[in-house]
Amino acid sequence: MHIHARVLKSFDMIRRCGSIREASRHLHIASSAINRQLLQLEDTLGTPLFERLPQGLVLTAAGEAFARHVQNVFQDERRLSQELGQLQGLQRGPLHVMAVEGLCSDLLPRVLAQLYRRHPGLSVQLHTGGSAATAEAVRTGDADIGLGFSIAADDELQACCLRRDPIGAVLSQDHALADRATLSLAECAQASPLILPLPSLSLHALLAPLLCRLPERPPVLLETASLDLAKRMAQQGLGIAFQSRWGLEQEIAQRQLVHVPLHSPAPVWCELGVYVRARRSLPPAVTALVHLLMAELVG
Repeated sequence: MHIHARVLKSFDMIRRCGSIREASRHLHIASSAINRQLLQLEDTLGTPLFERLPQGLVLTAAGEAFARHVQNVFQDERRLSQELGQLQGLQRGPLHVMAVEGLCSDLLPRVLAQLYRRHPGLSVQLHTGGSAATAEAVRTGDADIGLGFSIAADDELQACCLRRDPIGAVLSQDHALADRATLSLAECAQASPLILPLPSLSLHALLAPLLCRLPERPPVLLETASLDLAKRMAQQGLGIAFQSRWGLEQEIAQRQLVHVPLHSPAPVWCELGVYVRARRSLPPAVTALVHLLMAELVG
């Protein structure tokens, strides 16, 4: 559906690109036409929406307020499209989802299979990224639903479901520490090189205090933003990685990896959440997927 003024799409693309020329390229509309639309919009509102800086266009305070309005308009448009589709006996997409990488190996395929069986006409666009990027995508309206770890409370986000899980050491099945009930980070560092997350992952912030308490810098084999790479390295016995059990389901079931909870001295937890934008009316497809996710996480 494209029932809203073209100027809203032009404004939103300028916001995303930070440039009228780049917005023109993405929208296949002349730069002069987009510039006229922006000037007319600013004249109508009686205030500049962008600061014109040498490095590009940056939203003013008024521009940020207008951007939130535009995001609400576009999300309501998607909701209306799905509701009209339901009245016609259809389930229409796409549904925009963003999630951390580790949920794509087991949880999301299982949940999406249920969703497609119940709503065969629905399509999903799934993007992966860190928890901070996931939260931002939900805030800005780029994602209808976000799944991320240890996301701070935010007035613009509504947590539909939260689940706490222990962070643990990820070891190969034949590692000397694989039979332990719990491990400290110091014990891991003494036994093997560590495979650590980069700051773009929320896991980095959870492990940082533990690393600071070590008497000396531990041996580090690899720092990466890919939990999949980290677990593959651990599976080969090259080092010890760290994460929750999410994303390890198949390897644990097949006895390829072991997950041993960390303590320091108390258990170390992460919080997995399902998020939508606060104060928005959820389309039926979003509600359906949220309910399926809640059933998996709570049940």
